[in-house]
Amino acid sequence: MSDETDAKPALASLPAFFKLAGRRCVVAGGSDGAGWKAELLASAGASVEVYAGEPCERLERLAADEPAVTLHRRAWTKADLDGALIAIVDAASDAEAADFRAAAQGAGAIVNVVDRPAFCDFQFGSIVNRSPLVVGISTDGAAPVFGQALRARIETLTPEGFAAWARAAQEWRKDIAARDLPFRARRKFWEAFAALAFERPDLAPTDADLQGLLAAVSDEAVEAARRGRVVLIGAGPGDPELLTLKAVRALQSADVVLYDDLVSPGVLDFARREADKLDVGKRGYRPSPGQPGITARLVEFALAGKVVARLKGGDPVIFGRATEEIEALQAAGVDVEIIPGVTAASGAAASLRASLTERDLARRVQYVTAHGRDGALPEDMDWRALADPGATTVVYMGVRTMPALVARLQAAGLDAQTPAILVERASWPGERRIAGTLATIAEMTARCAPTGPCILLLGAALSGAAARLQGAD
Repeated sequence: MSDETDAKPALASLPAFFKLAGRRCVVAGGSDGAGWKAELLASAGASVEVYAGEPCERLERLAADEPAVTLHRRAWTKADLDGALIAIVDAASDAEAADFRAAAQGAGAIVNVVDRPAFCDFQFGSIVNRSPLVVGISTDGAAPVFGQALRARIETLTPEGFAAWARAAQEWRKDIAARDLPFRARRKFWEAFAALAFERPDLAPTDADLQGLLAAVSDEAVEAARRGRVVLIGAGPGDPELLTLKAVRALQSADVVLYDDLVSPGVLDFARREADKLDVGKRGYRPSPGQPGITARLVEFALAGKVVARLKGGDPVIFGRATEEIEALQAAGVDVEIIPGVTAASGAAASLRASLTERDLARRVQYVTAHGRDGALPEDMDWRALADPGATTVVYMGVRTMPALVARLQAAGLDAQTPAILVERASWPGERRIAGTLATIAEMTARCAPTGPCILLLGAALSGAAARLQGAD
């Protein structure tokens, strides 16, 4: 099993959007590839000068139809590159590509060489055009066809009508800025704007829409926006795609994100880039922040007017110590919202393709933690209920106390042959499953020495999943 890492993946290239209106750009070469690049530059408002001894038909038509494009029927020279912001060449050889790049960079231009990524300062990638809404896609030259396929997929999710909504945003932005609203109220307006655009993508926005959106930032709403609040968000068992849409929207609105150790890095990618992201994970048997300190920080940030996302692994109300945080926040007068998430039990069952309930086998599901305040197996468990053969039992935080847990369950009457499955890092790329019985699972777990978050599932309803796993070994 591969180790997970919190390191953020490096960017192969930096996505950027250039304002080219009136800027001089140079294209050297007469091919269709050069013509396509010249068209793009001209469509962005650039003043394009093309140098081509033998221009293709596409370039001929472009120069005839587009006033911003000037065609010079000769090869490029070093002097032609002076004052250019962008310089593009369709080079016949690596030697020409290297000469052009050196000359263009010497003139202060950034360079693109058609179909020769090694000589490029930048690449165009695939474009979804709903201008002024523009989406750029890059594979860093590795798989242009893959980028084009992704563009086609994004285009199906980006209606043509979004262009009208983006133009309306341009027109309304000055009006909103002139109202001197606090940041949170402005963001509330634009969040409502985005929701309306997705609701009615094919209908252009009207003045009535503007007035309705402004009502969302009334004096009362503005005052509420000045106050901070906390959202307890279920981050799910690990797979970022298991986040709810409501959780994603909350993350994208948060000023501060406090996250647990069990939250995968991919989940944090949904948060705003500008948000402060603070690791407050409580790590078993290792130094970690205490719950009182975490709660105090939530209160502090909220009272400072921040919107705080408190990310908890799984579901925040399943062994997430949510009550302590909620009570402290409410005592401080801070508004609290809870967004449920997929708990680890559901994530593990889904990856096992198993149902936790089954007619005639499991009439109920019970969740229990096998880790007390002192780190030992809790003494106040209802062992008779846990040993019920007609229940599926899901044990959280039970790896270290598993031998004692197994012994107590057997002593309470649970059959030693009851199917038992331990799932480590449920729904993560490095997920691992260990299948056995109540009698064998503790020894099997000790041999495998799991290091990630684990969940133990017990019960007759798991017999099919356990058999499949054991047959695959």
